[in-house]
Amino acid sequence: MRIGAGQVVAGFVALLAVAGCGSEVPEGLVLKEAKGAGAPASPYAGPLKAKTPSWVGEDSPLEGGGAALLTLECKGKPSSAGSGSDYDDDPMDSPEEALAAQVGDQFWHDMPDRDYRVERRTGTRVLFSYDVGGRTRAAVIVAKGRADKAGWRGETRASCDPSEFRRADRERLDIKVWEDRRGRPVSTTKIDSSMGPEHCDWQTVEFLHLDSAKDRRGQGRQYLRDPEGQLTDLKTLRSSYAEDVPMPADAVDTGYRHHGRKLWLAADGAAAYVRTDGRVERWPGVTEPVACA
Repeated sequence: MRIGAGQVVAGFVALLAVAGCGSEVPEGLVLKEAKGAGAPASPYAGPLKAKTPSWVGEDSPLEGGGAALLTLECKGKPSSAGSGSDYDDDPMDSPEEALAAQVGDQFWHDMPDRDYRVERRTGTRVLFSYDVGGRTRAAVIVAKGRADKAGWRGETRASCDPSEFRRADRERLDIKVWEDRRGRPVSTTKIDSSMGPEHCDWQTVEFLHLDSAKDRRGQGRQYLRDPEGQLTDLKTLRSSYAEDVPMPADAVDTGYRHHGRKLWLAADGAAAYVRTDGRVERWPGVTEPVACA
């Protein structure tokens, strides 16, 4: 949604949409304008189908974002994007069902899972946008097929950095958005953490990344919280995990915070130290990024 200064965004009420064949769209996924509310002051007027912008490089996390990228109004840079062809989704009976399938995909851990609104609709495409302060921070475009491809499928999606989502919605993501000393959300290109994937049996390991935007592989510096010792045999560990250690005298406070945690770094970068209520954990760093195939 695009609005000018001084314009008021209409209130919304949650809609529980039930589509064909008894398939249910989660409550709160889609919003509709409250009774008597008008159309958005300045809805997106560009194409709903377009090539991914030329400024998106090959192997970029934005590759395949197409028209959805054009709808974003980020404070910073777009964070992720993709196309419906990334996944072999079955056709759905309604646009809302197609949206639910795309947002609910297990690989999309950084997209809001509620409060989308219909920003624009044509005969064959619908643009759903997630707005914060009247600006689009995430978008999904679904399209209707023809003949043997009849039904609705997700076509393109794109989102700003998760730090630009509302606080309550950030808390619902798999990725953890950290804050600075003043409680302001910090871009995930500077810091983020998340639990490891279940298919590698790493769900008890927390992976912390720092300055991923400065690293050509998009990993940055990586630290591991591994209380159950799942990765203690890694040859790339620069230190070891410990749950109750003294804070080194030369450790530096990064200023990053998350739910009472305070992140410090060893002077040589070999380990991160996380203080919580006076107790300090040591998270080992690695010489090479750890990833699950």
